Amino acid sequence: MSTILLNLDFGEPSKKAFGGNAKHQRFVKKRRFLEQKGFLSKKNQPPSKVSKLNSEPPKKGETSRVDSISKILSCLKKKKEAAASKRDSEQSKDKKASLSWLTPAPSKKTDSVVAKIDLLGEFQSALPKPKRRTQKKSSKKPLKKKIATENSTQAQSKDKGSNKKPLKKNAVQNSTQAQPEDKCPTVPQSLPRKMVAIDCEMVGTGPKGRVSSLARCSIVNYNGDVLYDEYIRPPCYIVDYRTRWSGIRKCHMVNATPFKTARSQILKILSGKVVVGHAIHNDYKALQYFHPKSLTRDTSQIPLLNRKADCPENVTLSLKHLTKKLLSRDIQTGLSGHSSVEDAQATLELYKLVEVEWEQHLAQNPPEN
Repeated sequence: MSTILLNLDFGEPSKKAFGGNAKHQRFVKKRRFLEQKGFLSKKNQPPSKVSKLNSEPPKKGETSRVDSISKILSCLKKKKEAAASKRDSEQSKDKKASLSWLTPAPSKKTDSVVAKIDLLGEFQSALPKPKRRTQKKSSKKPLKKKIATENSTQAQSKDKGSNKKPLKKNAVQNSTQAQPEDKCPTVPQSLPRKMVAIDCEMVGTGPKGRVSSLARCSIVNYNGDVLYDEYIRPPCYIVDYRTRWSGIRKCHMVNATPFKTARSQILKILSGKVVVGHAIHNDYKALQYFHPKSLTRDTSQIPLLNRKADCPENVTLSLKHLTKKLLSRDIQTGLSGHSSVEDAQATLELYKLVEVEWEQHLAQNPPEN
């Protein structure tokens, strides 16, 4: 048999037919992709290559491959562009409101990666720069000046004060020497102050008349003049009038002042004044009132009165006994009962006997309210 030899060339086609080797074609495809994206402009390409690529149409063997690759690349480009546009729109909506003052102006030339780096530089330059070191340096200098000025002014004031103090002392000494030395101790200037004396008469109310209720109240001023003297009708039913001691009868309650109105009138007179009384806690209890201890003078608890009456200091003496001993006067006599006006005046006179000494004692040992 005769042998047939076929010379078949399965090698790669010539480089000139496909417009260059495989690396060059990849480079061209990437460049086209970047041009479509906008990262590169066609001006940067050499005119010879561009004309060759555009002028030379692909051959029949390459058309199928080029078409398939171009379709795939176009699909990928569309998907990427759609995703990128969505992200950009969402980010711009979120950041425009909050970071509008931080976003730099959009650059016109974004043709390369270098343009993106320039955007970061513009963003950093828009941020406020800290100026801590400069503030510290500037704040230290005026403080030193202020401290120096303050020290100088203090030193000047001390020098002036040292010159003035001995002059004041000398003036005081001269004034004391000029005054006579034989003067008696002065009475406190606050005496006589706003002072009243009070005495109340009670009747029996409640079960078996054991509750003491206010039925008469008398108030006199420092000179003994009557400021208030009224019969008062208690809010409860009177069981025992106690006429033997109170001097109150049923006829006195006909036109008597109601307790609430009388109480408000009495408290207006007592407010802010020094109140003198004998066993005055009973009067306050009947009035349903509490007066400050610093403004209360109870003659039943002043030891100086007991000393003057030659009685033990711890014993509580009655108003009748003290008045008889110290004032040589009889009160609360007869069967008609006590007079609240007379008792208030006697209480005030007893207090006046020891007023100066007792007020000095209270000034040194003030009572706690």
